[in-house]
Amino acid sequence: MTDSIQIFVPLTLRKKNGRPKILPPADAHLGHDAVQEPHVLRAIGRAWSWRRRLEAGEFETAKDLAAHLKMDRRSVSRQLRLAYLAPDVLKRLVYMRNTPALTLREMMDINENLWAKQESLVFAEDRV
Repeated sequence: MTDSIQIFVPLTLRKKNGRPKILPPADAHLGHDAVQEPHVLRAIGRAWSWRRRLEAGEFETAKDLAAHLKMDRRSVSRQLRLAYLAPDVLKRLVYMRNTPALTLREMMDINENLWAKQESLVFAEDRV
């Protein structure tokens, strides 16, 4: 048995102007800064998609996945880190649409911190 946590957030995917748009549940209480930059949501969605493909055995390694995607292995590995952010961070980013204080690139490195510390780092709650 693996030590993994699954988060189920009921989201709706709808196309707007030919592009997919992630919509929160109708009863969601969005944060006051609920204008999330779409590239953050796309990157998280892509990372989870890649993670599921790896866990399903479709690819043995991130290197194999990167070769299939015709992308640099390092870039794929860095982006995959977004699928391992703390559940509370993911909930605030995806469900509540809180805007992070960090860039997407900085968030890719944030998973090196304990889950308990990630939320305050991503949303700058202990910065002055």
